[in-house]
Amino acid sequence: MSELKKIREKQNLTQEELAEKSGLSVRTIQRIEAGTEPKGYTLKTLASSLDVLESDLLIPNIPIEPSIEEPILETEDEAIENLSLIKIINLSSLPLCWFPIANVLPPLLIMLISKQKSPIIKQIISLQVILAIVAPIIFMLVVILKLGKESVMVTIIALILADIYIILRNAYQLDKNNSLYYKLNFSIL
Repeated sequence: MSELKKIREKQNLTQEELAEKSGLSVRTIQRIEAGTEPKGYTLKTLASSLDVLESDLLIPNIPIEPSIEEPILETEDEAIENLSLIKIINLSSLPLCWFPIANVLPPLLIMLISKQKSPIIKQIISLQVILAIVAPIIFMLVVILKLGKESVMVTIIALILADIYIILRNAYQLDKNNSLYYKLNFSIL
């Protein structure tokens, strides 16, 4: 609460009454009560109208001691636990690689259940979403172009193997450097 408001309320004045008494606008009084510090003519006028010292209307400077907070360090166990969860989320797409639209569900469910939403986990799921969108498009193009049954089968196998390779390559990189090898520049989640 501003000092002006405290003094005004002690003297049982409304903002309108103070404005009339001081010759200032109601808007000026509202601004000062909202936190704007009065200066110059306004400060002198309010002080004389309320019969108080100018310093009484100013917000008292209370020195705030800077608190030194120790950063919360992640313990080694938490980091290992997080990394193992990230690996599980990454590898959970493998069983459904043959069905690109569904391979997003296991990592998404694990993320929601574990309530872990780290950027790496979001990247893993975003990458699977992109693959789930791109794979059917490529498959449909091969079917529409009528390249033959062999090309359709080769395309399906190639898409599945590409997804498996991306998942396994990211798992290897997670083991080695705690980062992803294949990642997007953006996150869908």
